[in-house]
Amino acid sequence: MVAVTGAAGGLGRALVERLAGRDDLAGLVGLDLAPGRIDGVVWRIADVRDPQLAARLVGATTVVHLATSYDATMPREPRRALNVRGTAQVLESAREVGARRVVLCTSADVYGVRADNPVPLRDKAILAGRADEDTLAGDHVEVERLASHAGRTGLAVTVLRPATLVGLGASYDGQVLRQLSAPRLLAVRGVEPLWQLCHVDDLVRALELAAVGEVTGRLGVGCDGALPQVVVEEITGRRRLELPASVALSTAERLHRVGLTTSSPRELDHLLGPLVLGCDGLRDAGWQPTWTNEDALLAHLSARAADGSRGTAVTAAGATVALLGTAALVRQARRRRRGR
Repeated sequence: MVAVTGAAGGLGRALVERLAGRDDLAGLVGLDLAPGRIDGVVWRIADVRDPQLAARLVGATTVVHLATSYDATMPREPRRALNVRGTAQVLESAREVGARRVVLCTSADVYGVRADNPVPLRDKAILAGRADEDTLAGDHVEVERLASHAGRTGLAVTVLRPATLVGLGASYDGQVLRQLSAPRLLAVRGVEPLWQLCHVDDLVRALELAAVGEVTGRLGVGCDGALPQVVVEEITGRRRLELPASVALSTAERLHRVGLTTSSPRELDHLLGPLVLGCDGLRDAGWQPTWTNEDALLAHLSARAADGSRGTAVTAAGATVALLGTAALVRQARRRRRGR
């Protein structure tokens, strides 16, 4: 029997709807704070942070844990309680009821951004992400640590690591897409940022394979290759603001320190090197992405335009662009006045 947490909405609901169409499952249980309405699903009310969660997982042989948040704007404490403490409770409860497998979902950020990252990056690459409690990526690094510990105690844990997620609403926007809330796109001098996306349709197909045991281990998920930022600029109609790395990072750190942005300066790490997944484990199992990076970006832009979303959070990149862009305009105005 497969149990899915967070099954009433978002990514969890998308997976449950897909699994409900299969005829080879011994049973399908959806767990959430409120029941959904999907034929073929047994609903159980549960909060994954509840110490009594095991009572709601009785009978499950596989647990797919999706009652997490990818909302980078969510306050740190409740987000971390849900993502980290909730995952710890799910792993412990799954072990308690004798489940054979748990499937988790983190992000490509756990690999960390380094200038010498190969392109593409293989699934088994060393994780170099930082356990920074102020960031969503830090949550995922901690979840990966919990998964590794659970694996050492005998529980089979499969972890999917999607690139920046597109689809199912703005709460799935990663730090890369959050740049689109700024009037210009930040870039570090000498480095061409690479944008790799993952559409939730492709992630749900990968989750299905993991839920039924057709793939195991630690697996990257994303579109083929990546878009150079110059292409993103053409698609979005935005120009870039190019800065030395030291100026961009120090400005973001100062803005964070004085409270002008709640976003961590670590959000700018993706500008310093490539992070492009090869998805070799999934490809070996026959999975292929059905979305291209360009199509996924266009779909995201269309959804933003349809709902009027422009983002309300002041991101590290956006605040840096705003401050330095304003400073540049002031300098230009001063030079014009002196030239009169």
